[in-house]
Amino acid sequence: MPEQTCAVVLAAGEGKRMKSNHPKVLSEVLFKPMLQWVLDAAEGAGVSRVCVVAGHLHEQVERYLETAQKPDGPALCHVLQTERRGTGHAVMMAEPFLRAQGGGHTLVLNGDAPFVSEAVIRAALDDHLENGSAVTVITAELDDPSGYGRIVRDPANGQVRAIVEHKDADEATLAVREINSGAYWFRTEDLLSILGCLSSDNAQHEYYLTDAVRLLIEQNKRAGAFIAADPDAVLGANDCLQLHSLNEIARGRILRAHMLEGVEIPCTDGVVIGPDVKIGRSTRILPNTILCGTACIGSDCTVGPCTMLTDCNVPDGTNLPFTQQSSC
Repeated sequence: MPEQTCAVVLAAGEGKRMKSNHPKVLSEVLFKPMLQWVLDAAEGAGVSRVCVVAGHLHEQVERYLETAQKPDGPALCHVLQTERRGTGHAVMMAEPFLRAQGGGHTLVLNGDAPFVSEAVIRAALDDHLENGSAVTVITAELDDPSGYGRIVRDPANGQVRAIVEHKDADEATLAVREINSGAYWFRTEDLLSILGCLSSDNAQHEYYLTDAVRLLIEQNKRAGAFIAADPDAVLGANDCLQLHSLNEIARGRILRAHMLEGVEIPCTDGVVIGPDVKIGRSTRILPNTILCGTACIGSDCTVGPCTMLTDCNVPDGTNLPFTQQSSC
């Protein structure tokens, strides 16, 4: 990345509808916590320092982060949001972290949005820098934008004029298909300049990060919006049904990507492959095979049926039917 960057990941939500004994951000998509998908995307995009804002069951998030720190990865730290008082309040908890960065640009991500990719993050930053924006909202265009905040642009210059919540939108605004993903690039100094101006004077008595965008616009600072090519970038999960949908989307994408690279999957029934698994060409994956973690399968192998491998290295030409192995 051409300029100094850091990230604040919002991971404090309780996710009551998930009805889980664990924080929502640690719910897994293809055996990998949603939080880790987000951290990996930030790392892949070149972000050097990440602050995770924990809250509900924060001890579990903090323990997870201890294991997630990579020797050559971004420096991870965490802060505690003791009261969940909105997205703006969450970023306020990270203010000491932001002040320690000494400038540059700050990426704000939701810890339960696993499909915000490193490509989207990089492209949004390029747009942010090229246009000299104080803030750039990562957006998406949806066929059905119901329930999402709408992006209202100035027709003269395309800049963001407002983010209007669905419940507050008039008929014309409801027709807008461009929605707020909840992910942003801020010029760090501009973000810090308005954090203390956020107000909880609303029906929910919460501090909203969208108000930070509004305040910057009122100061005549440039507010841009970058439309993600992949509308799934906005998706998260509030309950186990939505989590299932995320798993189905990720599973289909990964199977398709492997097949396009020369992996034979003659029947996809029961085949589940994690996002960090590597498979060589001309390898056949047979039904009811599950590949997890950092499994690395060589070329010209046959794996399955009814096989589960976790963190395994499988040499070229290996035949592994009816196998369950871990760290082999």
